[in-house]
Amino acid sequence: MAQDNDEGEAAVDALELFVMPQSGPFRPDQISIPQQTMIEAWARSAHADASAEAFTHWDGEGEVPASCSTCHSGAGFRAFHGLDGSEPGVAAAVPVGGVVDCETCHNPGLAEITAITLPSGVEHPVKPGVEAACLTCHSGREAGVSVSNAVGDKAEDTPDPEIGFVNPHYALAGAVRLGAVGAGGFEYPDKTYSGRFFHARPVADCVSCHNPHTLTVAEQTCLTCHETGNVDEIRISRVSYDGSGDLSKGIRSDVANNAALLMEMLQDYAANVAGTPIVFEPHYPYFFVDADQDGRGDQVDGRSVNYNAWTPRSLKAAYNWKFVTADPGAFAHNPQYVLELLYDSIEDLSGPLEVDVSELGIQR
Repeated sequence: MAQDNDEGEAAVDALELFVMPQSGPFRPDQISIPQQTMIEAWARSAHADASAEAFTHWDGEGEVPASCSTCHSGAGFRAFHGLDGSEPGVAAAVPVGGVVDCETCHNPGLAEITAITLPSGVEHPVKPGVEAACLTCHSGREAGVSVSNAVGDKAEDTPDPEIGFVNPHYALAGAVRLGAVGAGGFEYPDKTYSGRFFHARPVADCVSCHNPHTLTVAEQTCLTCHETGNVDEIRISRVSYDGSGDLSKGIRSDVANNAALLMEMLQDYAANVAGTPIVFEPHYPYFFVDADQDGRGDQVDGRSVNYNAWTPRSLKAAYNWKFVTADPGAFAHNPQYVLELLYDSIEDLSGPLEVDVSELGIQR
């Protein structure tokens, strides 16, 4: 009889998880939700914004294509890495409506991913866990080798309609941080480039600086070494890379100013060397003809005219400009690497423009 009682109690214990709670009513604030604070933070972040262009772009098509789903859908990410039981390394089209959900970064299978293949073809090791997710989606879609393949051995200053803009894509923090190790930028021959930016302890990976749920920068981490947590004011270098001589401003300003100078020279080159003025607009394919040079793309049938007078030299410079400016945190992720890319692109354009780089005052 005692044995029957023991078995009965064991059966009750086994069913305990499925027993309904005491009858309500309950107020919402009386219901405990594990990790509620983290879920609320994520829900307000860009990763969860189901109305954003990053997640609604394909609504009219009914599915996110395989070429985009890995980073624009949690389901697509899991499919690419085989976390859903499918074959790893094979991207798949998925239904629209998804976002970068909890299981994207909290899937146990991430611990088994030890390396990520970058757009450059470089296979880079990653720490088990969330670093695999970050690097998968924040390394862009093209690399310097893509530019080299696009221009081949064509004449540097001859416009060629067969050359199209090579777009590194958006939010390139991973590729920028890896520098020459990831070879994300177009690196000019016979030049040396800085590798991975290791920053300093306690910064060891993406979540050392970025809250993984809100995605905001943790200013307290900056204050471990810097006098301010305001990233716009942080500067260590005593070199004025933009030639202004102002060392009181953050290094972000130097990067922005040299990027602006590069764009100015690219437009000068397009108009006076390639023979077709160019303008950048923040929509695909980004570069358009600006024959009247009014700062706006020329319109035909209500649409901007795509730029089709690329030369190898202008494509290299435009790619590097987009690579640097597509990462709003480039100045923090790897300031040395992006400043080198900007300087070398400016220097390369200076030849046909007959500009003396030393007179610009900029530094590499």
